[in-house]
Amino acid sequence: MLARLQQFTTLGPLALVALAAVLTWRAGLSLWAVAGALAIVLGYAAVLAVEFALLRRAHGLDPAPRASSTQLMRAWWGEVGSAPRVFCWRQPFRSQRWPDRIGAGHAGQRGLLLVHGFFCNRGVWNAWLERLHAGGFPCIAVNLEPVFGSIDAYAAGIEAAVQSLERATGLAPVVVAHSMGGLALRHWWSLPGNDDRIHHAVTLGTPHAGTWLARFSLTANGHQMQQDSAWLRALAAREQENRHSRFTCFYSHCDNIVFPPSTATLPGADNRHLPGVAHVQMVDQPEPWGQALHWLR
Repeated sequence: MLARLQQFTTLGPLALVALAAVLTWRAGLSLWAVAGALAIVLGYAAVLAVEFALLRRAHGLDPAPRASSTQLMRAWWGEVGSAPRVFCWRQPFRSQRWPDRIGAGHAGQRGLLLVHGFFCNRGVWNAWLERLHAGGFPCIAVNLEPVFGSIDAYAAGIEAAVQSLERATGLAPVVVAHSMGGLALRHWWSLPGNDDRIHHAVTLGTPHAGTWLARFSLTANGHQMQQDSAWLRALAAREQENRHSRFTCFYSHCDNIVFPPSTATLPGADNRHLPGVAHVQMVDQPEPWGQALHWLR
């Protein structure tokens, strides 16, 4: 479902740009045609700039290091490049490029479960899946649906994936989750009988304590990600004692979606700061990949 929606949101604006360019060019307004095309195509960069301005303003007394102007500019520029690759190419058109890798011959080899975040699908993990295939690792990347539904609804998809990896390998898998995916994992893990079914969890930019930006959300899962939401408090109350010690949490002072920065950490977890890295950009950083390999091996 999300892939088709993002195909529309990618191709639709491009069609409008092309039509507007042709009409203005024929009318002898070539400079306006070029300016209009650039304004439409690069408009998202301005939206990202607003997010970075908000994260800087909302930092307050957060214990994470405050990002410098140079770090924020570099992170903004990195996200300007990363976001289109994910939302306009990998997810709408290449989400099935790398299939799950499970089957005979994986007994005793620990598997990896990949869980995406809000308004994403498994295509966000394409670079990971390519490397996992090359390394011969059993792996599954789930699609969480409904896209704008409650985070609770994603437990069924995670359960099915964990079961598949357990059957194929005989071992509890490692899980890597980006953004909201880490909350979906925590919800599933808090359910009865699941305590020993995950070997280790690595989260990237997950709003463990909610995010300031979620106050503007109109969706069910967005409301659940608001800071100090009733849903987050109930989740924390259900979790097993010392559960957080089985997490590695990557966070950044340049995360333009999950801020203030320390909202992406957990007390008692191995919290690791990625300086100068934006939200989507975080998925393709070498540090989380290295940490995943550590726990797989």
